[in-house]
Amino acid sequence: MSKKSKNNKNIKEIESIKKSLVNGELIKNEDALYINNPDYFLTFSDLEISDGIDIIENIMVLSDNYISFNRENEDEPLNDVELMEITEEYKEKNDIEGGYIAQSFDKIDYIINAYDDITVITVISNDLEIQDFYDDLKVVNSWKGFNNAKVDFGQIIILNHAFSPKLLIQLYKVATKQKAKFFESLHLPLHINTILNNDDFLVIASNLPEETLDQDYIMEIGLDITNMEYEDDDIDLEEFIERIEDAVVISCEDALEKINLNIGILDYLVSEGIQIGDMVEVGMSLLENIEPSDELKEKLEKQLLKSISDRNINALLISAVRLEEDLKKGRVREIDINEKPIHFYPDELVGAAIANQIAGTKALLNFRRYSKEKPGILYGLGPILSNTFAGLIAGCMTNILEE
Repeated sequence: MSKKSKNNKNIKEIESIKKSLVNGELIKNEDALYINNPDYFLTFSDLEISDGIDIIENIMVLSDNYISFNRENEDEPLNDVELMEITEEYKEKNDIEGGYIAQSFDKIDYIINAYDDITVITVISNDLEIQDFYDDLKVVNSWKGFNNAKVDFGQIIILNHAFSPKLLIQLYKVATKQKAKFFESLHLPLHINTILNNDDFLVIASNLPEETLDQDYIMEIGLDITNMEYEDDDIDLEEFIERIEDAVVISCEDALEKINLNIGILDYLVSEGIQIGDMVEVGMSLLENIEPSDELKEKLEKQLLKSISDRNINALLISAVRLEEDLKKGRVREIDINEKPIHFYPDELVGAAIANQIAGTKALLNFRRYSKEKPGILYGLGPILSNTFAGLIAGCMTNILEE
């Protein structure tokens, strides 16, 4: 199931949502999002209010704002007992009947993806935004600051089948691994990856077998979930697992698209601790027969931003960042970054290419100086990045001094 072939895009109208859930109704307001199924869900989840395996009518997500407003003491950490009391009050206030599992969540924003017998509701909490920086350059930022910001994607996966608890647990593990694998594959900058999915959640929910809806049956046999007639043997498990994995990935892709979280070169610079001002200081440090001035610094800053905006230079910088990361994490079996081979010089090739792209062959002489001396932040960078940014700074300095 590719993104192009998914059965339908995000469902926005309530009536469509009801149809997509097959069994159950989704209700959302500023205080909460919940799915009510009077015919019961069998669930496995990591929600705050949950026994792991649960038979319930309601899957509930309450906003942190609502919880904070209804707490007696906001200075104390929220515990499960307090969350349960607030959830019970919400249920009574809104005439919600039946058992539940519940989760507190920062925000109540969501998308729905439906794939025949699989429905994925992704609840999104996001404190990040993409801000204009210079020309076409943008940077990811947060009004909370990165120490306090959050980006969480909670998922409720509803299956139009009656699966056993054992199979639900297996599918939960599949979905958890696939979600983690997807976000790991993005290779997000460290300061963004650090705040990602620290407070997320996952629910796998299926139907109960039809006989459990017969009250006479329940009175006679009892609600024994271990011996019910489930549909585990009626599916191609390998094929179904593959579809679960695809559904999780596509839902995550759509959630990222909804919050417009895409990453650019400035975000990687922030992650590496490289600031434009620091590069300006490096540029000024090796001046000969010229005194640094505010005017010269301003010219260099503009030239750096202009050069970083160049697609070719941008691509070379990104390639250097990725290569440094891959070598540090030992992803390239044949290369040990701690024992640099004598004839290993991709860092110099990239640095020279960047310097030449900006200011031609004259910049190569300056590149050798910055590469050798490694002033300022260049000294603290890894072997690939130090020469890469030496080339960037050398090219920019050559260009402004030739004006």
